[in-house]
Amino acid sequence: MDLREYLDFAAQTAHEAGRLTLGYFRTGEMRTDFKPDDTPVTAADRQAERLIRARIGAKYPGHTVVGEEYGAEEGTDASHRWIVDPIDGTKAFVRGVPLYSVLIGLEIEGTCEIGAAYFPALDEMIYAATGEGCYCNGRRTRVSSAETLEGGILSFTDAATFEKRGREEAFRRLRGAAGGSRGWSDAYGHALVAAGRVELMLDPVMNPWDCAPFPPILREAGGYFGDWSGNETIQAGEALSTPSTLLPEVLRLIEG
Repeated sequence: MDLREYLDFAAQTAHEAGRLTLGYFRTGEMRTDFKPDDTPVTAADRQAERLIRARIGAKYPGHTVVGEEYGAEEGTDASHRWIVDPIDGTKAFVRGVPLYSVLIGLEIEGTCEIGAAYFPALDEMIYAATGEGCYCNGRRTRVSSAETLEGGILSFTDAATFEKRGREEAFRRLRGAAGGSRGWSDAYGHALVAAGRVELMLDPVMNPWDCAPFPPILREAGGYFGDWSGNETIQAGEALSTPSTLLPEVLRLIEG
């Protein structure tokens, strides 16, 4: 099947789920619960994931679906696996910060081929399919043309997680090499790299559903998304994104 069909479906579904979340955003009517891992979840998370699963089930009934809130639902076609985060950045969402997103990725034969990340409160969508290019709201986008981290911007989510994961020294070296650092967090930081707005996004703690759209998005934008050792993957429990030209410098600084 043409990857463009999958991409159009992913982008449309992410947009629809995102508009659903806006019905809760900044309304003051939302209760926050906490899951066993102490992360927050809301009715908007659950309803958005149910919507996404329903759309996938209707369009591609044999495909496997993995989501943050409802786990894995195995299909008859194990070669196609949709990976969903209905609200990436729930902490931002419940506090009225507009940087949260809806993430939808599709793995085909174990490779992430399709990615859509929609930021409903910003009405900004970044999306890509292998061989089709990367787009932001319909316009082709590429990573920064910077040749070194010097003068560039490093983005991250929570500074405390670097120490918890034994990455504090690597974070210090990378931050020292960059021209500045900002906490433009969660999926938004990786989208900023793909759009050429920042040069490096670091996440020492990641789940597959936090990552799934970004390998094709960064790849098609001329960048890298994967673990801290240079492997494109969504399964490492960590991730970074950067222009491909900067990856050797980034890996050297991580290794110390």
